[in-house]
Amino acid sequence: MTDRTYDLNAWLETYKDTVTSFSRAQQDGFRALERFARFNYAVAGDYLDAGLAHAKATVTARAAVGAQAVADLLAKQAELGNQLSEKLRARAQEFSSLASEVQESVGSFAADAATRAAGTKKAA
Repeated sequence: MTDRTYDLNAWLETYKDTVTSFSRAQQDGFRALERFARFNYAVAGDYLDAGLAHAKATVTARAAVGAQAVADLLAKQAELGNQLSEKLRARAQEFSSLASEVQESVGSFAADAATRAAGTKKAA
């Protein structure tokens, strides 16, 4: 026989804290995944818009004939390329802030788990 007594309430409290913590981490993870998916969808939309604008410029230039039409097409394509690069630069900054927010969230979860583990060790 053992002389140890187990405190069932303490065990259940620890279990509840652990499950709550992992549930919160899972919700944060799904929220971050959704934000990344929406971000990728927005970038794909930017590329689609740019592709459609290039196609429209090409079709418009084909309707006209001559050296001026080619010069206009090249100028329009350069303008569209600059617009796309500005959009992508803004998206890169958005991605950087999104990634740092997610990293901060994961870091806080890890720190919280380490603190809780240290507290449990001291209690034992």
